[in-house]
Amino acid sequence: MLKESLPTRSRKSYWTRYLLCIVFFTGHTMLKAQQPASAPDAKSEFTVRLINIEAAVNETFRFNATLHNAATTPVVYELSAGAPPGWMVAFRVQGTPVTALNLLGAKSEDISIEMNPSPGTKPGKYTVPVRAVSGRDTLALALEAVVKGSYGVDLSTPTGRLSDDVTSGAHKEIHLTVKNTGTLPLKDLDISAQLPSQWECTFDPAKITQLDPDKSQEVIAKMSVPDKTIAGDYATTFNVRNPESNAQAVFRVTVKTSLLAGWIGILVILAALGLVYYLIRRYGRR
Repeated sequence: MLKESLPTRSRKSYWTRYLLCIVFFTGHTMLKAQQPASAPDAKSEFTVRLINIEAAVNETFRFNATLHNAATTPVVYELSAGAPPGWMVAFRVQGTPVTALNLLGAKSEDISIEMNPSPGTKPGKYTVPVRAVSGRDTLALALEAVVKGSYGVDLSTPTGRLSDDVTSGAHKEIHLTVKNTGTLPLKDLDISAQLPSQWECTFDPAKITQLDPDKSQEVIAKMSVPDKTIAGDYATTFNVRNPESNAQAVFRVTVKTSLLAGWIGILVILAALGLVYYLIRRYGRR
């Protein structure tokens, strides 16, 4: 009886172990199937909606980018840009300026990239490399900023002073400076002035045919102040304009009476006092 039971027990133990193995592997396979499928080939991405933007040199270039972290753990990305000298580049996340970003696993974040060219940037296409660098990888973009030509003009004086004195009834020459502050030539610039009543002003020259970028032209304003103008401060506005651009300068003119007019006034007052004294002496006793 004992000899026959041993093989039987051995066979039962074998089948028990076999069934346990089947249950274990079946359960492991089911658990694995229920878990999210890992993507070993997934890669983090740095993308941008528009890679090429055209604007004037005095405007802001705004690129809307998206940074995606394909890892299952958070990753810190350092943001940088290789812009030309003098350019200003800012990264914004939800309106806040940032230089680095801690991005959670399997998450994406929108990033606004703002570029401001330096004022003297010439028209043309500029490629700006932008990078998001982490300990795992380096993500790069090549953004293109196409700088258009711009119009700009400034009106002032050679010294920057915007005030002067003039005598009532006299003429005054005021030296003005017109400068092209844009990147495109300016043509047919008209010079004019807004003056107090009965004042007159002529310009030499009255029109600038062409003014190249970063160049200046001197204009002489010849002002005539009428006689008997009351002494005081007067505002004169000088204007320069063409269809593309315009500028103005408010000039303060202080009018003074002439020395001769002052002496005449004194003599008139003295004569009036003398006449009163004479009348009192002659008719005062009656």
